[in-house]
Amino acid sequence: MKFGLLYELEYARPWHRGWEAALFHQALEQIALADRAGFDYVWQVEHHFLSEYSHSSAPEVFLGAVSQRTSRIRLGHGVVLLPPAYNNPIRVAERIATLDILSGGRVEFGTGRSGTPIELEGFGISPADSKAMWEEAVQIIPRMWTEDPFSYEGRFFSMPPRSIVPKPVQQPHPPMWVAAASPQTFLDAAARGLGVLCFIIGQPRDLPARIDPYRAAIRHARPVAGLVNNQVAGFTVTLCLDDDAEARRVGGPAALWYTSMLSTILGDWRGRSVAGYEYYGALNSAAQRQSAANMGTLIDNGVFCIGDPATCIRIIEQYQAAGVDQLICFMQAGRIPHATIMRSIELFGERVIPHFRSVRS
Repeated sequence: MKFGLLYELEYARPWHRGWEAALFHQALEQIALADRAGFDYVWQVEHHFLSEYSHSSAPEVFLGAVSQRTSRIRLGHGVVLLPPAYNNPIRVAERIATLDILSGGRVEFGTGRSGTPIELEGFGISPADSKAMWEEAVQIIPRMWTEDPFSYEGRFFSMPPRSIVPKPVQQPHPPMWVAAASPQTFLDAAARGLGVLCFIIGQPRDLPARIDPYRAAIRHARPVAGLVNNQVAGFTVTLCLDDDAEARRVGGPAALWYTSMLSTILGDWRGRSVAGYEYYGALNSAAQRQSAANMGTLIDNGVFCIGDPATCIRIIEQYQAAGVDQLICFMQAGRIPHATIMRSIELFGERVIPHFRSVRS
């Protein structure tokens, strides 16, 4: 079992003067501590217009700063939005390669297409075309790193022969992932040899129904550049403190605020019939149920990983049993104070991560 941190750069209202700048710098301090504490990955989202929920609209800039403050933790885009109106594929290839050089070959290239109307429509992207846009980009970006010169004529993107520089340190290219919620996206990931970033809130016992078919299908993957990334990363709101009751007192409201915000954002799909986004209605319903559920039940079922080290270990074992390779811990949620997050990262590194390292060895 490996461990990662996720950053949305979110902060619930009310706001105060200077909060946004402070949040960015606190996150950098937290990630530097996570690097020393033994976390394997840090993942940075890309979102636009989602006030409170996420102020991480330029993850490539943020991760560049992270690369100079860390030495071993892997730097993950979770994810780069690939419809061309968000990010031209050439610029994606250039930025990922540059980050890979600056970090000494530590980049994980997560991909996606966006899941909210407010973002898609804000950039003038047709939701019905977003999956095809992702498909085209995910096929050609690895070729930009392995073919010189590269040229392409496609439906959404075309370019004449050009040398795209620089090239990444990792060969043939950084590991590739896709954000997956629906069972079909798990299978789409497997067909392309992509790792899965499972950014959904739910019980670990529900994951094998997605993970098992993924494992079977990825044996027949046809990756673009020959690299198969057979990994599944699961996600949950996490807070690990010395006192179990204190962790629930602080982390519980933040987790419920997060699921409430998620329900509000996904609720924008309500009443729409959009090809490729049918599953988001089910996610919205699940988020609504969880935001109204009993916190003790949500922790016992593994929906949230909140408690003292013993509680966190017990919950993580549920994810391990479900077939998850990496647990992505979302600690910077709601209005959890910086000092509390720092203690959670520190304690997680002291008590939780070593438990799973010793089990693996």
